[in-house]
Amino acid sequence: MRGEGASVFCLLRGGVSDYRPADQVIERCKIRIVHRIVSLLPAATEIAAALGLMDQVVGVSHECDFPKQANERPPVTHCPIHDANIASREVDEWVRRALHDNGTIYTIDEPLLRELRPDVILTQKLCDVCAVGYGTVAKLAQTLPGPPRVVNLEPTSLADIFGDIRRVADACDARERAEKLIVNLSERVENVRKRAATIPGCTRCFLMEWVDPPFCSGHWGPELVEIAGGHDSLGRKHQPSAQIEWQQVLEARPEIIVLALCGYDIDRARRDYELLSRFPGFGSIPAADSGQVYVVNASAYFARPGPRIVDSLEILAGILHPTEFPDFVSRGPVDARVVQIG
Repeated sequence: MRGEGASVFCLLRGGVSDYRPADQVIERCKIRIVHRIVSLLPAATEIAAALGLMDQVVGVSHECDFPKQANERPPVTHCPIHDANIASREVDEWVRRALHDNGTIYTIDEPLLRELRPDVILTQKLCDVCAVGYGTVAKLAQTLPGPPRVVNLEPTSLADIFGDIRRVADACDARERAEKLIVNLSERVENVRKRAATIPGCTRCFLMEWVDPPFCSGHWGPELVEIAGGHDSLGRKHQPSAQIEWQQVLEARPEIIVLALCGYDIDRARRDYELLSRFPGFGSIPAADSGQVYVVNASAYFARPGPRIVDSLEILAGILHPTEFPDFVSRGPVDARVVQIG
């Protein structure tokens, strides 16, 4: 838009809704641009909600459960073992087999997606185990009216997660809200970082992503441990998590173990702790010997790279340094975020 005589169209879905001289809209277009958003990621749904866009979300994945409005949206994906009451070893074997045979563990309700007529689809390339593969979504999107804009969220770090908030905001015309949200989240991160930096020493912490078989944490997980004043020698910072040998855990001798099991809440993680406690030499690990084993709701926090990832950082700070971070310490067995179990 150039010059005082320029004009601008304010567009809504479906076409031109208003026409005004530029000097009337240069402050800000008064007409709200409404998008029809389909989110295929729990984290993306939470980002949309934090940006005040939940009323524009018309469809979600089968795993989207926060905020509560997400449960009122129709699920457009399905996974045969979602909420299945099977052992972690069986889950791992099923996932590996399904990825080998089919390239995915999810299905999309294509007729429903067409009916929802999305303008924006929020998805990811990061992990084929976490959501429908990006290639599948992008290919399908090209056959939909519009076609809709496909937004890829692929974070490997805390900064990337904040970048994804901006990415969603840009696609949905909510950049100003995103900046305010990121400022708030960044202030909370810096609060933890500065307080932890004054604590002498560095606590050895193993952030465990899966028990059977054992997996270390990756991507943003080791970074969160580091900011909270700990060190995870087994973690793969800004890289995918990986299967490790149990002997590596014994040799690392962590002083604290945090079971942040991918997709599991506290009750489900408790069951895997019972399995872990029977691993050879478990009792010889300093964390086990001193009762410093914790289970967290990874489904809601650690495994969801959205706004609540900062809650995850605060949870870790309370675990690693309870005296210095009493405001983040577990509230006991009924705490839905974190429970000391070992």
